[in-house]
Amino acid sequence: MVVSKPRIVIIGAGLAGLTAANKLYKANGGNSFEVCIVEGGNRIGGRINTSEFGGDRVELGATWIHGIGGSPVYELAQELDALESNEPWECMDGFLDDTITIAENGYVLSPSLVDPISNLFKNLMDVAQGKRKYGGNGIVNMSVGSFLRRGLEDYWALESREDGNGNGNGNWNKKLLEEAIFAMEENIQREYTGANDLLQLDYKAESEYVMCPGEEITIAKGYSCIIESLACVLPNGTIQLGKKVCKIEWQCQHNDGARPVKLHFLDGTTLSADHVVVTVSLGVLKAGISDSGILKFDPPLPDYKKDVISRLGYGVVNKLFLELSPDFPYFSEFPFLQMVFHQSKSKDKNPKIPWWIRKTASVSPIYKSSRVLLSWFAGEEALELETLSDEVILDQVSTTLSTFLSNSSEEKCNGNVIKNSSKLNLVKVLKTQWGHDPLFLGSYSYIAVGSSGSDMDSLAEPLPKSGSHPLQILFAGEATHRTQYSTTHGAYFSGIREANRLLEHYGLN
Repeated sequence: MVVSKPRIVIIGAGLAGLTAANKLYKANGGNSFEVCIVEGGNRIGGRINTSEFGGDRVELGATWIHGIGGSPVYELAQELDALESNEPWECMDGFLDDTITIAENGYVLSPSLVDPISNLFKNLMDVAQGKRKYGGNGIVNMSVGSFLRRGLEDYWALESREDGNGNGNGNWNKKLLEEAIFAMEENIQREYTGANDLLQLDYKAESEYVMCPGEEITIAKGYSCIIESLACVLPNGTIQLGKKVCKIEWQCQHNDGARPVKLHFLDGTTLSADHVVVTVSLGVLKAGISDSGILKFDPPLPDYKKDVISRLGYGVVNKLFLELSPDFPYFSEFPFLQMVFHQSKSKDKNPKIPWWIRKTASVSPIYKSSRVLLSWFAGEEALELETLSDEVILDQVSTTLSTFLSNSSEEKCNGNVIKNSSKLNLVKVLKTQWGHDPLFLGSYSYIAVGSSGSDMDSLAEPLPKSGSHPLQILFAGEATHRTQYSTTHGAYFSGIREANRLLEHYGLN
């Protein structure tokens, strides 16, 4: 009698799923398990997706290696010789220091005004992240947003305020400008975290987040090369595309020793398994426990698991790529532009600027000489972006940028001359749509007010932990890593964790 190998089915061919499959397949020379990956989409990679736009390589999903020290993604990229390229690549210049900051309606702000507020914001975030002590009037530990605003109020209380029109900037006075610069920094932080509002971000959990040390870099040959390297060692047929799971039936009772988990697919087919590693996004899990999602568990997930899925935060971040016309005459080189907007309560807002643009912080070329511009959007604005036609986006972005640049006649930023123009000439647009994609329903997780890091630990717990058929359902993905959620290396570590859990179960670790 031939004893069948344990069958492990992994849902999702993103970084977590491929990492788990890679490690499990390599165990004992590939002879220990029958490994299968079912992927609902028509490609591998999940929230990693390298593409092309305007003649340049661009990242539609994950972009940065967030710290090179101890990052498995960095180590893989090194092994693949993927960190250098003869062709330019997105963000190859890193985080540029040669920015120009312009306030709404075209007033260029001097570093002497911008830097103190930007430094204040950075120092406050260092406090929230546990990197330094705070000398203010007590810490509000409800949300990151409330703490930051308390810090700004304390700053104003210590500084002598100037009323009137500082810097000769029309309807702006110094305090309004400082508030708007601070809001710009908040919007950058929203892009990092995925939170629609920093008031939703838990203060206490922020200090648990662990950054990999060292510089933050992008991958010259594209993030997808990491995915391809993990997938290429798997035998043909291991990955099945276009297989959307609609139900995970677990704790199946059989008298014939059959496998205890049964996957049901939208195409009507089924697949049995001894263990299923679920790597779908937190957004898909959230939808699944409500009436809006297609992924269901039978029996339903235990209440504690559903509670943590509900409490944890999951945000939407989208990238907007714009191509400058090749014959556009007004820029020798587009600057790294930071935008400072009038706040929502102001009567001086330019009516030509739509609301969905007002919380983006910057527009810049993807590298210094590129004609492809990039802007980031988070939260409600990111979702709105997904609903707009390319024509509307091109028109409204062109109009907005022109209001910032038209009054900046002959301003220079590290040699880049900004000349007077009637309207910026943009010819093509590419936007990501992570929020409305049913396979993701968003971008990445955060710890919301009312949740905690322990909720991510609870999300990662397998079901059931013991009994005659333990570890039927395991959970991986960035949202299951307590200290490095929202990152590719967090997803990688989670895949390794669940693979090791199964290897240990079978005495192979």
